[in-house]
Amino acid sequence: MPNSNSAKKRLRQNVKRRAHNRTIKSAMRNQIRKLREAMEASDKEQIDSEFRLVGKKIDQAASKNIIHKNTAARMKSRMARRINQLSTQDA
Repeated sequence: MPNSNSAKKRLRQNVKRRAHNRTIKSAMRNQIRKLREAMEASDKEQIDSEFRLVGKKIDQAASKNIIHKNTAARMKSRMARRINQLSTQDA
């Protein structure tokens, strides 16, 4: 437990920031899950719209340093590659 006033304040700030970061990360993961479900259903229109939303959520998390920018780029790249593989299999 913190003893000084400044340490108590830091604890309060950390708790608030952790909750905020968790909501952003959770929203990002939920959007990724929706994209994967659309990919399993092979719904091309839904995949395109979900991929745009996933990219937006990932970029927002990276801009706020919730995830590293290279991690964000890697996630988007992998998803784009999977989507392209699905579209070439259908053709």
